[in-house]
Amino acid sequence: MAHILLVDDDDLLRDTVQQLLEIDEYRVSAAAHGVQALDLLQQDSSIGLLITDILMPGMHGAQLIVEARHLRPLLPIIAISGGRRVLSARFSLATADLAGATCQLPKPFGQHELRAALRQALAGVAA
Repeated sequence: MAHILLVDDDDLLRDTVQQLLEIDEYRVSAAAHGVQALDLLQQDSSIGLLITDILMPGMHGAQLIVEARHLRPLLPIIAISGGRRVLSARFSLATADLAGATCQLPKPFGQHELRAALRQALAGVAA
């Protein structure tokens, strides 16, 4: 199973998604913000997929996606967003798409939608 880096500033959501991923036997590293995520990407070459929130304080997810693409051009990236603090989740996810996300997943989502996004991202299919 892939080693996934999960980035979200919401502790409860991050913990919940990490548990969902671990149920499916993924190895998960978690970060609360973009700078921490970039450090992990630089330090751990086993990370094979990035899941990042878009709306975070400091380094937002779109910026993280751009930086991650510089470090690892072929890394599958799933952008997640609930759209708070902006017009809508779709607006945030469109920004992620422009930044280079492999696929997008609007919040809230369940395990079925998460699994579908993982299959899509790991297959290398852009959406």
